Amino acid sequence: QLPLVESGGGLVQPGGSLRLSCAASWFNFEYYAIGWFRQAPGKEREFVSCLSPADEKTYYSSSVKDRFTISRDVAQNTVHLQMNTLEPGDTAVYSCAAGDLTKHGGFYYCSRAERAEWDYWGQGTQVAVSS
Repeated sequence: QLPLVESGGGLVQPGGSLRLSCAASWFNFEYYAIGWFRQAPGKEREFVSCLSPADEKTYYSSSVKDRFTISRDVAQNTVHLQMNTLEPGDTAVYSCAAGDLTKHGGFYYCSRAERAEWDYWGQGTQVAVSS
């Protein structure tokens, strides 16, 4: 059973919106920092957003700030990434990752992003923005 499962990807026109979800199958998000990353064809994986549940701080890359919003649904043990005003440059496979807060604090994961030692990864969901 995969530790993290993403959903919500798809094809959308420029200017449209999508909401991605990241669900944990067997652990509680309360004790994990959650990050979203994306990887476009031929490019390195890049940080998109991060949520530190201990202090509810959120982090965004400059390319998505003011367009994307990360949030969590405690009851559903799910983290969402609301993506608005999508652009062709947002086309990528989006993956979520979980970092154990008993090992490092939320700031470690969210500030180090791609360089942090994340404990779990999902398989990713494809987002395509095209007219």
